[in-house]
Amino acid sequence: MGLGRAADARYAMHMTSSPLDSLVSALPIPVLLVGPAERIEAANEPARRLLGAAQLGRHYITALRQPGVLDAVEATLRDGRSRQSRYLGREGGRDTTWTVSVGAVDLERGRGVLLSFEDVTAVEEAGAMRRDFVANVSHELRTPITALQGFIETLRGAARDDAKARERFLSIMDREVVRMAQLVSDLLSLSRVEQNERRRPTDPVELCGLVEQVVALLQPTAERDGVALRVSRPEGPIVVPGDEEQIRQVLSNLIGNAIKYGGAQRPVDITLAAPAQEAMLRAEGVRLCVADHGDGIELHHIPRLTERFYRIDSHRSRAVGGTGLGLAIVKHIVNRHRGRLRIESAPGQGSRFTVILPTR
Repeated sequence: MGLGRAADARYAMHMTSSPLDSLVSALPIPVLLVGPAERIEAANEPARRLLGAAQLGRHYITALRQPGVLDAVEATLRDGRSRQSRYLGREGGRDTTWTVSVGAVDLERGRGVLLSFEDVTAVEEAGAMRRDFVANVSHELRTPITALQGFIETLRGAARDDAKARERFLSIMDREVVRMAQLVSDLLSLSRVEQNERRRPTDPVELCGLVEQVVALLQPTAERDGVALRVSRPEGPIVVPGDEEQIRQVLSNLIGNAIKYGGAQRPVDITLAAPAQEAMLRAEGVRLCVADHGDGIELHHIPRLTERFYRIDSHRSRAVGGTGLGLAIVKHIVNRHRGRLRIESAPGQGSRFTVILPTR
């Protein structure tokens, strides 16, 4: 494996004169050239960022270290056949995944190997998200389906003639069916929003009237829990470009969540501000804030609240009919409108959700 210092010096002379060196340096993706003596003869700047700066002259085993890649290089050096492998890296505190193409190169001194690295991290992450999504949907549906199966069996058997048990079971079954229907509805809404997220809506939407409509719709639910909905808005219309039904959905989700999780007998404040210059948009925008006076949210939960199916308290969320998709839908709708969503909260201080929408 070692060549000695004199051999290293002679090898360095070969490396500097490699005809592929300038070509390797010009490529935009990480590329390494391993020579016939199994040492690295060329490495471009992207490769040095990925693997470390001091690569030239090192044996490929000490530079790459990952068994799958080492096996591919060794086999290609031996038989000249192209192969692919995977390289797992880390960049800026983030795990990365690379597809490594390993191909034979004929050099003056014998067979070498050219390695090129393609970053497939985004593809891997998308695949992981799809798998997690399917797993979460399956889990969310399995619980009510299992409950329904159990109740149906009971009603056909032991509770067939028990009117009280039958009524109680039917009530629970109805609740579970409503929950499944809400989950399917939210999944469809999320799919539609994601499908159209690149197309910004441009229809004029009058926000003051829309806020009043949603508050009136949710008023009976709030009154049932002793929650006062306090609305503050400017006089006169406020118009923004958007999709009225989607903005209605944002309002319904945020105000509905504040009623559910803010706690009984605690007010919810809905504030619509007049248009003003917004630093987050670098343009004029309007702020719509929904604030509750509940228990608040610990800081480490806040960045994950808009993830699909993320819940702070799964049992409580399911008990009040939450699907775990509401804030994910809100985030995608706000993104489609080129707006911003801010979440502020602290334990014991309630929570404030602010949507900032551009006025043009």
